[in-house]
Amino acid sequence: MSIRIRVAALAVTGLLVAGCTGGGPTVRPTAPDAKPTASDDGPSATGATPSATAALPPLPASLTGQRPHWTSCPAPAGGEKPGGQWRCATVKVPLDHAKPEGPTLPIALIRRKADRADERIGSLLFNFGGPGASGVDLLPRLEEDYAKLATRYDLVGFDPRGVGRSSGVVCRTDAEQAAAEASVDLTPDSADEEAAFLADNAAFGAGCARRSGTVIPHTTTTATARDLDLVRRVLGDRKLHYFGISYGTQLGGTYAHLFPRNVGRLVLDAVVDPTADSVGHARHQTIGFQRALGNYLKSTGQDPEDGTERIARLLRKLDRAPLKVGERKLTEGLALTGIAVTLYGQSNWPLLTSALADAEKGRGGALLELADYYNDRDADGHYATQSHAQRAISCADSSSRPTAAEAKALLPEFRRLSPVFGALLAWDTAGWCAEWPVKGERATPEAGAPGSAPVLVVGTTGDPATPYEGAEKMAKELGEGVGVLVTNEGEGHGAYGTSSCATSTIDGYLLDGKVPAYGTTCSGGAVRGTA
Repeated sequence: MSIRIRVAALAVTGLLVAGCTGGGPTVRPTAPDAKPTASDDGPSATGATPSATAALPPLPASLTGQRPHWTSCPAPAGGEKPGGQWRCATVKVPLDHAKPEGPTLPIALIRRKADRADERIGSLLFNFGGPGASGVDLLPRLEEDYAKLATRYDLVGFDPRGVGRSSGVVCRTDAEQAAAEASVDLTPDSADEEAAFLADNAAFGAGCARRSGTVIPHTTTTATARDLDLVRRVLGDRKLHYFGISYGTQLGGTYAHLFPRNVGRLVLDAVVDPTADSVGHARHQTIGFQRALGNYLKSTGQDPEDGTERIARLLRKLDRAPLKVGERKLTEGLALTGIAVTLYGQSNWPLLTSALADAEKGRGGALLELADYYNDRDADGHYATQSHAQRAISCADSSSRPTAAEAKALLPEFRRLSPVFGALLAWDTAGWCAEWPVKGERATPEAGAPGSAPVLVVGTTGDPATPYEGAEKMAKELGEGVGVLVTNEGEGHGAYGTSSCATSTIDGYLLDGKVPAYGTTCSGGAVRGTA
């Protein structure tokens, strides 16, 4: 099977994208961004809220005065070298922003300059989610998707701290990863399976501490947001223009909270709920993936309840006896991963139909290949390290550390919400950060951004990974007059490029400064109304 999957963001936290106009007021486009002046140095001048920066000393001139040296870009692992219009550079940021004169980290950048230099608005920075996705690798591959934005923006991708070329976190070897996938039950049913599950998660954290111990205490989203503001200054932009997808919305919300007066045009698409802790996120995803699965089943003429039970029955069978696929095997956990990745976009649903039919006939290759796609495992058995960075960032952010007993207490509720995904996501609350070697920053991120320019918040009603309700919460948290909610009635993780209505609304905001009315709804390729 040849897999061609559209996934707006490449990872799901805890598991393992028709024309319209907004009808709201029009904001006059800003002039091309000017280089920052010396008055940008202090906390009050950068626009950060006093509570966020009061204890932090100013950045030294050795950092704020950097000018990127743009050179040709290397080819990513297993990929093609970006075209000549793409150039790469590295910017230094403090390892610890509380000690800006101390050690630094490299932040890798990639840039494609705007087509129309005389109409250039500024740089547009992207974060594609995860957390842990490499913007340096991804943005050139998605160049066609953002061709319209490239007319007036320099498109800029970056690897956040702890990701890829920016001191990427490494926690285990390929062999260790493959062994864990084959032997560790992600929904343990016995004391032995539970012990092995918890031991594997502890070993993962210990591996991160051993291999990346200097970096992992400093991989918080707050630190990355501060890096973003330094990158903004180094690029010569007066304001930050930003497009965040999935986890990238959490980063964007955090930036707006820290630097509200530096916000230019920010788009948050496929929005993470800023009010939810780790258990709340797991509950949301249990609901979201089951909702998407039900929509898929209805689209194929199946009763959602009967179809769900059919899939749950297959998973129970795999839990007892995994399917042999060559020298590997399709476990329940890998099958769940393969099912989940197809729910990221409606165009992927036919793949799910054929893969499930094969598995029911004893052929597990299709679901295993889907799981490998999600897990970044290539044909040679090599794994990318996005999942390592994902856990490092998530656990540095979240202070929540549910125990095994607390996870088991969630099982009845989560299984009721989703007989397919519930047990996996309930157990994951204990496995993800329980034995992490450093403390998390806070229970939930901060997103309040009084004084910020309007921020576009786009939620899709059938989004499995970041359910629509998260967009409603983000718009509210950003504050009145700041968060502008746009509802995309449809399926999949991320609206841009999948809904012509949402895409044209976002383009109008980013290119022309058109802020849609709060509650604008895209339905069937057109605006249905506002709320």
